[in-house]
Amino acid sequence: MSATRSKPAPRNWLTSMMFVLTTLGAVVAVPWYGLVHGYSTAAWVWFALFLIANGMAITCGYHRLFAHSTYEAHPALRLVYLLLGAMALQNSALKWSADHRVHHRFIDDLDKDPYCARRGFWFSHIGWMLRNYPSGESDYGTVRDLQRDRLVVWQDRHYLALALAMNVGVPLAIGWLSGDVVGMLLLVGVLRLVVSHHFTFFINSLAHMWGSQPYTDENTARDNFVLAFLTYGEGYHNFHHMFAHDYRNGVRAWQWDPSKWFIGAMQGLGLARNLKRVPWFKVQRAMLDAQFRRAERQLARQSGRAQIEQLRRRVAEEYEAFCKVVSAWTDLREQLANAKRAVAERWEHSTLQLRLRELEYELRFQHRRMRVLQAQLD
Repeated sequence: MSATRSKPAPRNWLTSMMFVLTTLGAVVAVPWYGLVHGYSTAAWVWFALFLIANGMAITCGYHRLFAHSTYEAHPALRLVYLLLGAMALQNSALKWSADHRVHHRFIDDLDKDPYCARRGFWFSHIGWMLRNYPSGESDYGTVRDLQRDRLVVWQDRHYLALALAMNVGVPLAIGWLSGDVVGMLLLVGVLRLVVSHHFTFFINSLAHMWGSQPYTDENTARDNFVLAFLTYGEGYHNFHHMFAHDYRNGVRAWQWDPSKWFIGAMQGLGLARNLKRVPWFKVQRAMLDAQFRRAERQLARQSGRAQIEQLRRRVAEEYEAFCKVVSAWTDLREQLANAKRAVAERWEHSTLQLRLRELEYELRFQHRRMRVLQAQLD
């Protein structure tokens, strides 16, 4: 059934009621209790701690580990991700990963992308979960690797019990120990859940509508610092959709990506390994390629003036130089791989690495020249 047909899909009543009840609790019960009784400092501290823990479990665990396999994690760390992920109440890691891999495969496809942003903010943010759309049917054929993971399968099998224990049992236990059962249940159990939900959902909605596209404009994904701050680094979504198997989203040192820093720290503690990175040359290449495409479109809309013709020639020359650098880099990478296999050619290996660095610098300078040209076009 096409996603564009007027007949509405069947309502998902369980999910709809969960969102309605938790939202009412957050906007009615939480402020009422705060005005009448007030909340303890401990309740706010636990709210903040679990809000961050849930967010990091989704970004570092569900997203970068399970959905994209950007690194390997110790079983103890994977177990923590799965327990806190159940507390985030976003389905099991198996189903979450299956839906997300389909989203990447069919991004912006109206009929196949589970939370296609082209269907509007409401649909991509939360609406896709409120009805049983055909595009939302999970394809577990995409997660056969996770179906061989005993911990992931265990969480999926016992998800309901784990979700109830983490969302109700944990806040009640903390409240009983601190003498503030109702306050803990409202802040840690209800408000934390609602805020955590919408921070995550912003990546499906706003991160496909608001921000820049420095790496690719072939899909709706965008980079946005504000969203990155709210979602522990996930807001650099244009980079992510270009390089989904990099464990980082904020690839630059100054970009806010606590998930990247946390995974790096886990590697230092021996709890994570084999962190995957995209070579910096490929990142620069993607940025330049996107700049060339934008420049070509702008030039195509303008003609006749001598300055425009001059800019067109300069862009063509820069693109030719760009292609030469990329070709040289590709050849050198192949030679470097061969040199690594030949232990006797250590000197050649070092020489090739030096030349690769020179090409990376050359591409970086070309990126700066293209920014100057782009400014003249704008």
